[in-house]
Amino acid sequence: MIINHPLLGPRDAQEFTYLGDATLINRPDWQSENALNAFHDYLYLRDNPAGEHRELWYHEQGDRSWLVVTRNTMTHEILNVELAHDVAKAAAAERSAQ
Repeated sequence: MIINHPLLGPRDAQEFTYLGDATLINRPDWQSENALNAFHDYLYLRDNPAGEHRELWYHEQGDRSWLVVTRNTMTHEILNVELAHDVAKAAAAERSAQ
């Protein structure tokens, strides 16, 4: 599998470590009323979809960046690659706009 790194271009997937579902970027608020339940779900409940899925990948053997890779889990086709930092900033901006 080739991952088209947004900064470094095409890289072999062996340079990366797969870290799971990209929703881990959206950490619950530890001060909310339902923080205990929210953190339980955050830590232990994961989707395992067949098809398009957003995942966290870490460029361990490269620039040590975190990426959000949108991949088809059935075909392994990579549909999109974004820097996790940019995804997190966009999510934070969206939350504050609400």
